[in-house]
Amino acid sequence: MSERYDDIIDLPHHVSATHPQMARLDRAAQFAPFAALTGYEAAVEEMARLTDRHIELDESAKAALDERLQFLQGHIGDETEVTITYFMPDKKKVGGAYIEASGTVKKIDGYERAVIMCDGTKIPIDEILQIEGNLFRFLDPFA
Repeated sequence: MSERYDDIIDLPHHVSATHPQMARLDRAAQFAPFAALTGYEAAVEEMARLTDRHIELDESAKAALDERLQFLQGHIGDETEVTITYFMPDKKKVGGAYIEASGTVKKIDGYERAVIMCDGTKIPIDEILQIEGNLFRFLDPFA
């Protein structure tokens, strides 16, 4: 078999005078696998991402929450810090996440049905799960 190439086996490697030699990294990229399904990996990751289910409050929990909001409304100027847990719906899929916002309430907007914190956070009243803080120890003496 080696007799077939005896005439060229000892010749030097050809280097083109007109075309520059390809960089090693670019040459390796030619043989790298490509993604036949563009975006498939991102879609799989999105499906695997977990979201929380929205908890629907019963009537007694809604009444207790409403009582806390009214009590909070009467103490807005007191600079009392509260922690509000609320549901933030996911923009891409069903469900969302429960978020805690801590700070001082600036305003309770009945028209927009939102609690506005001093840091600018706007919390929809319909998404609030609970409101906690030292202010409510007078409201719930047994808690």
